[in-house]
Amino acid sequence: MKHVDRPDATPMTNTSYFVLRDTVHGDIHLTRDEGLLLDTREMQRLRGVKQLGLASLVYPGATHTRFEHSVGTLHMAQVLIDAVNRNARFEADCRAVTDDEARIVRAAALVHDVTHIPYGHNIEDQTGLLPRHDSAARYEQMLGDGSELGRELARQALLEPVSQALGYGGQNELPFLAQMISDTICSDLMDYLRRDAHYAGLNLHYDLRIANYFKIDHEGRLFVDCEKEGLVREDILSEILRMLQARYYFSERVYYHHAKIAAGAMIARLVETALVNGWIRPVDLYTESDESLLVLLRERFLERTRQSGLDDARRALQLLDRLRRRRLIKRVAVFPYAKNVDVQAQLIERFFTPGSQDARRKWEREREQELREEFSVDEQVILYCPNRRMQLKEAGTLIRFPGVADLRPLSEFRDQLPRIADLEDSYLRLWKFYVFTSGERHDLRAFLKQRVGETLAGAVDGYRMKS
Repeated sequence: MKHVDRPDATPMTNTSYFVLRDTVHGDIHLTRDEGLLLDTREMQRLRGVKQLGLASLVYPGATHTRFEHSVGTLHMAQVLIDAVNRNARFEADCRAVTDDEARIVRAAALVHDVTHIPYGHNIEDQTGLLPRHDSAARYEQMLGDGSELGRELARQALLEPVSQALGYGGQNELPFLAQMISDTICSDLMDYLRRDAHYAGLNLHYDLRIANYFKIDHEGRLFVDCEKEGLVREDILSEILRMLQARYYFSERVYYHHAKIAAGAMIARLVETALVNGWIRPVDLYTESDESLLVLLRERFLERTRQSGLDDARRALQLLDRLRRRRLIKRVAVFPYAKNVDVQAQLIERFFTPGSQDARRKWEREREQELREEFSVDEQVILYCPNRRMQLKEAGTLIRFPGVADLRPLSEFRDQLPRIADLEDSYLRLWKFYVFTSGERHDLRAFLKQRVGETLAGAVDGYRMKS
């Protein structure tokens, strides 16, 4: 990290800054205070948390981390700040971002992912035993008095405004402070789309030109200006759609790739086993990296196996070893949204809402017992739903649209812009409900597939096993 003195630092208020060389954006400039935030234990932990979790088992290059993404998000936040400030110089109905506000946005962008645990999306969405990474409780854990990061933010008089920008520390009177970091189109998305595609080796791009059309009105709302002289700017709408399409295609090809889903189901089962049996506590996950969590789980499973020979620990060790060697569990049945619109809510309610874990584990154990009775084998059965309820990815970014008096979310123009409606609805079709097994024999999986169909009456299995 190269240190540079710069007396004319603008918009940053420090007189010195650091230069980081980033693979995606090139040189990224951080103030001395931002460097101190990065040096805290909580931020350094992110060097060991992969941005895409287990996606590297499918895309070997996707080993980049949330640390890199955090710095990249700060960089993209500054791109947005520069754009709105340029526009404010020429338009009386728009406001600029002050130096103090820029400090808040940049710091919030830098620390926005600090609450992520290893493999968090798999664990949180599957087990229902943990709050989401962006919950108030998780932020309080990571930014409280006991954390180096919280103390450093407090020293810089940024703890309260950054907390508000992150959405948990009270009322935020300037919406753009949060919008720049966590809107549908924001610095977070603008970094991770480029970064994830780069490291996964996928040719998915958007034009950074879109940043030039971001503005802030005098109520403090960030928006994209899609109007010029009473007409709609088709080129700007196309840029927005290109970005949203890139986000969808990446979700389809990476986030919900079937092999990544299988690996996610395995890590979710491992962590759930440890949590349910009291071998680890939720708070233990907050300080771990990807690798250290796997080491911790192995230690706890080995300890319980040696002490009492517990079946849960022994089976968890087998699953962990398979994950280490990329011997992924096999699909037995897949229930896609399109074939299960009428029963989706019932499946989620029965197995994947908070408090339904016992029902899910009971169903899994029953199927495992049937396999033991039929084939005299000890194989595992895992129900998995990558997201308990596939989030409708609404286009919530505010836009100025011709003939409309006030700013409105992009999604409200579904009728005029059918491509928006198509994209939003496409996310629902990514939802799938899986049944996996560690068993590899075809006859065993065929038997299990039959039993799944009989015990999930009304649900339509769309998966055809290879012979």
